[in-house]
Amino acid sequence: MTYYSVLSVTPTNRDWIPDYTAPVNALVAKHGGKYLARTASHERLEGEGEDAALRIILEWPSKEAAMAFLSDPGYAPHFKARTEGSVSHHFLIEGKDDVA
Repeated sequence: MTYYSVLSVTPTNRDWIPDYTAPVNALVAKHGGKYLARTASHERLEGEGEDAALRIILEWPSKEAAMAFLSDPGYAPHFKARTEGSVSHHFLIEGKDDVA
């Protein structure tokens, strides 16, 4: 079953960003993930809450693939850099409709 990572990321310092993108792109691909959106071009249409600088959506072939990416030792220093250098929220969403 397909899963989606949905993140909001607001950098509090940008020092980590240049060393983050290329290696994390490779790790995402290694685990079968694909970026669907990675953009600062977004707007709130409903509700209230924090405004994020970036919204990111990734597609994973399975929950196991997403979790393997997150637990990959190669990702650990990049995860640490991102979470220490930003306010980030990450949701893993199963690609199904529980309401239909």
